[in-house]
Amino acid sequence: MVKSISEIAQLWERILSHIQAKLSDRHIYDSFFSGSYIYRIDGDAMLIVVNSGLAANLLSTRYLDLINESVSEVTQSTFKLKFVQENDIPTINEKPVEEKSSFFSNSYVNPKYTFDNFVVGPSNLEASQAALMIASNPGKMFNPLFIYSQSGLGKTHLLHAIGNYIREHAPVLKILYITTDDFVDEFIRYVHGDKESETLKDFFKGIDVLLVDDIQFLADKTKTEEMFFHIFNALVNSDKQIVLTSDRHPSELKGLESRLVSRFGSGLAINISQPDLNTSQEILKKKIEANGLDLNRFDPEVIRFFAEKFSSNIRELEGALNRLLFYIINIKETSKITMDVALESVQSLINVSDAKTKLSETKVINTVADYYNLTPAQLIGRSRTSQIAMARHISMYLIRSLLDVPFQKIGQSFGGKDHSTVINAIEKVEKQLKSNSDFSLAVNELKKRLKN
Repeated sequence: MVKSISEIAQLWERILSHIQAKLSDRHIYDSFFSGSYIYRIDGDAMLIVVNSGLAANLLSTRYLDLINESVSEVTQSTFKLKFVQENDIPTINEKPVEEKSSFFSNSYVNPKYTFDNFVVGPSNLEASQAALMIASNPGKMFNPLFIYSQSGLGKTHLLHAIGNYIREHAPVLKILYITTDDFVDEFIRYVHGDKESETLKDFFKGIDVLLVDDIQFLADKTKTEEMFFHIFNALVNSDKQIVLTSDRHPSELKGLESRLVSRFGSGLAINISQPDLNTSQEILKKKIEANGLDLNRFDPEVIRFFAEKFSSNIRELEGALNRLLFYIINIKETSKITMDVALESVQSLINVSDAKTKLSETKVINTVADYYNLTPAQLIGRSRTSQIAMARHISMYLIRSLLDVPFQKIGQSFGGKDHSTVINAIEKVEKQLKSNSDFSLAVNELKKRLKN
């Protein structure tokens, strides 16, 4: 009668509607049927998960006849009902041994990638929100969800996070995570006759949530595209959820049939951009803590410098951090990770002299911000309040006068301001130094602090 796991979920929703209509007390329904679902159906046995031990006891005694009646009305069959708490599921030995599919036997959802450890910032907020919405309501909203970005910005993390969330909150749904290369390899083996026990199309009929990484690699593979097209249509038409990732927007995919590109763009396409400084710093902190290290061992300027220097993608950021961790564990053990140690660890990746100049720029910004009780973010941001603007101008002046950094490069450190803005700011400071003794004292004090 029931052919797929998603149909089982829909079946229970119809049964609950009948139960709700028969119950005179709404509070009973809300208290004891809330969150319930069919865990599995084995022949004439139906295992139902409920929200508490009390609910399991009550539904299997006082309300059993009502539930049996509703089940019979919906299914036109009689089932032996069993009610359990979710925590008791692993201890039940009634579950039949599942026959291992001949397709994608090595595929799995990686448990270490979750929404909880995905660092959200302006660059990925929409993608994170869309992924969570899909995970909360698979097959009922945007289908497909298409996440695109340059390599290493978190697309794969979100795919696995969706899978892990659904696995936790809707365990009856069958999830498949694959790369496009996995699909191509399986298709080739299938057409060569190595997979005779079931057809590829039949296999996908049992999938409720399909997560496919790097769909751009399907380009110029005509027969494989055709198979994926039919599978895609079958899943979407059955309200099964599809999530795809790519390195570009669907409209920019080359070498794919237009009908496939059209379907990729028919749901919701969301971009992830390069992380900003604050997001990169938070990612670093999470990864440091994930390695069991105390953040207090790291000078704040080390975190900021790595976030600035290696933020083109998260993999580069993680690679630089791994090099630093390897260095302090195996080469130069130290209880405090300073900028000198950090620079030594990544000297093969960067120009150290340029890095030290950048470090000095950061030191100037941090010192001026501290002197005026501001944050570095306020100094390099766009606020035009008089105090912040004055401190920003002084920072530009000190970077120019002490480090001899080009005007254009100074502008880049302050949110991409052009060189004429920097020149104008420095001229204002020089004018104030000649006419305002208090101003001159403040600048001299900052110079002393920077030399210490």
